[in-house]
Amino acid sequence: MNELDRQFMMRAIELARSGMDANEGGPFGCVVVKDGRVVGEGNNCVTSSNDPTAHAEIVAIRDACRNLGTFQLDGCTIYTSCEPCPMCLGAIYWSRPAGVFYAGTRDDAADAGFDDELFYDEMEKPNDERQLRMVNLLREEAQKVFRSWNAKTDKTEY
Repeated sequence: MNELDRQFMMRAIELARSGMDANEGGPFGCVVVKDGRVVGEGNNCVTSSNDPTAHAEIVAIRDACRNLGTFQLDGCTIYTSCEPCPMCLGAIYWSRPAGVFYAGTRDDAADAGFDDELFYDEMEKPNDERQLRMVNLLREEAQKVFRSWNAKTDKTEY
């Protein structure tokens, strides 16, 4: 960690506080950095936007991708005020940054009332053992679309 890393993390923490103070959502903030400059940032806006996916990391990733004109964050680093939840971690992996720094841990978040342990536990279970009912339906029809995707010659790979 260097001084720039510290400054970017402090910005993520500032976003967490300002979003919380403005009652936009929970106490979480995130910045995306490329080549030493912030290209995207966000704070949790779940309650103010009525969007359960509006976590700070998701908001910041969307902002960075919009600003960079791309759907991948190659060469970027993410600084987030707390260890990402499973949803955000998935989005981070899909966006393919070079790395992630986080301040608070998932245990710190749980102590503040943001407990993601259920999600971690549920992901390890087979679909038919999860609390949320999941039913496989029309798989063959979906497979036809995947075959069409595989045959598509003008697709954008990701």
